[in-house]
Amino acid sequence: MALCTCRSSRTLWSVSMSVKAVALYTFLSENKEEINIQENEELTIFDENSLDGWYLGENSRGERGLFPKTYVEIVRTRSNSNVTDCSISPEGSLGNDSPYFPSTPNTSGQINDEDYYDDWDDWDDGSTVVDDDHTRSPGANGYAHQTPMSNNPNVHYRAKSVSGLDSMSSSRKGSMVGRNLNRFSSFVRSGVEAFVLGDVPMMAKIAESYTIEMGPLGPKWKENPNPFICSIEDPTKQTKFKGIKTYISYRVTPSHTGRPVYRRYKHFDWLYNRLLHKFTVISVPHLPEKQATGRFEEDFIEKRKRRLILWMNHMTSHPVLSQYEGFEHFLMCADDKQWKLGKRRAEKDEMVGAHFMLTLQIPNEHQDLQDVEERVDNFKTFAKKMDDSVMQLTNVASELVRKHLGGFRKEFQRLGNAFQSISQAFMLDPPHRSDGLNNAISHTGRTYENIGEMFAEQPKNDLFQMLDKLSLYQGLLANFPDIIHLQKGAFAKVKESQRMSDEGKMDQGEADGIRKRCRTVGFALQAEMSHFHERREVDFKDMMQAYLREQIAFYQRVVQQLERTLRTYDSL
Repeated sequence: MALCTCRSSRTLWSVSMSVKAVALYTFLSENKEEINIQENEELTIFDENSLDGWYLGENSRGERGLFPKTYVEIVRTRSNSNVTDCSISPEGSLGNDSPYFPSTPNTSGQINDEDYYDDWDDWDDGSTVVDDDHTRSPGANGYAHQTPMSNNPNVHYRAKSVSGLDSMSSSRKGSMVGRNLNRFSSFVRSGVEAFVLGDVPMMAKIAESYTIEMGPLGPKWKENPNPFICSIEDPTKQTKFKGIKTYISYRVTPSHTGRPVYRRYKHFDWLYNRLLHKFTVISVPHLPEKQATGRFEEDFIEKRKRRLILWMNHMTSHPVLSQYEGFEHFLMCADDKQWKLGKRRAEKDEMVGAHFMLTLQIPNEHQDLQDVEERVDNFKTFAKKMDDSVMQLTNVASELVRKHLGGFRKEFQRLGNAFQSISQAFMLDPPHRSDGLNNAISHTGRTYENIGEMFAEQPKNDLFQMLDKLSLYQGLLANFPDIIHLQKGAFAKVKESQRMSDEGKMDQGEADGIRKRCRTVGFALQAEMSHFHERREVDFKDMMQAYLREQIAFYQRVVQQLERTLRTYDSL
């Protein structure tokens, strides 16, 4: 309905209503209502309120349609200055009403899905959700990162202060180390700057702990002592409110309990946002994207299920994420009342952002910070190249899917029709027609038509799975620039503090404290890099093997069809 409203208003578009924007990320359309946009492409948005979660606009090639809001940055020029005001930023969210908080808090994630009319009413009875306590800002690849604002009144973050120093840190000698004035920098809004500078007090009791060990290739997360896997099956269309509300429910079964729970997409979205809020230095895989139209179509439901399975596999394989109490609650709780209690407990978790850094137990081994910086730089170069390569393969595979569904299918059908035409021509002079030959040629025509249909069906067996895996890695890779920025910021504070110590402007003990806390950030980032490489090797081996097996099986079926057809000529 919203889409129709957008289209009917096209005659009302005017230059004054349009705004300019730039694409932050590449988006490939998946239905006729959407258009492709390329990273850094200039765009025109006709109506900022056209459809929840989507903009209606035009790309640089003159194509008009929908594209995701979180993939673009609106560029506005303030009337009283020459400063460009971006309403969506990869580092933070600049609302029209406040420099810190969006004008309309969204407590349940993006809402252009089946959850649009369901604001957690069936869980919280109208109670407040913790997301009101912190800013949600678009992060890497358009997915929301969240600024950790602790409920602890003794913790202050630079992201909540514009002028001067925080009251807690102003009396500290460490306050002479410069703060990052960009409050939307991931280094600031994550709380890692406050942690490195010692502005995050130790808690009296820390109930959780995550250990980093030294492995043969460097720091790594200590494995989950109770590993498990989880299945996602049986997507089922359900209704509530006497059919007014429709949604898809998935049966989620963890292996260590064997007891299924039933979850909707909004439940996954809730968990995803809790993970972003808590785990500062971990690349949390993106959830499958939402879709403006056709969300109850069979192909879309199947695609979402496949991608949720990959998302879950990555979650359960991660030594830290898999042990998160909120994740356990998501997987095990089947009682509505207990769900509410556990959900609120997770939302009140104080060990998030900067405080999460306090839960890390790092090795005693000495690491030269210059060596760590070099390792991080190497990973940064690798991640950028891999990101570009994944995008290239995604584009090639997507184009190949289109050819399978369209070009290849049509070409084989045309060839089959041409053979059929030859057979029909041979039958027009009855005294000289050869029924055996005509039937064999006609059979050949049908064979090639069948091969065309086989080509159209084949992407479901191989290319779709490849694209699913590539999509997961696009999201994981998109997170690393912000995570690497945390380490870069920490390095800078160490160098600055050491310079001030050498100049006699800071106690060496305080500079050593900054260096020690920087080591914690460095160990965590290296552990996450190590886990990424470990999973990458497993996932890409499985992806390539599965693709090649399906390709071999496909061409074997084609050969079998052709061999059977060839044998129809043997008895002539």
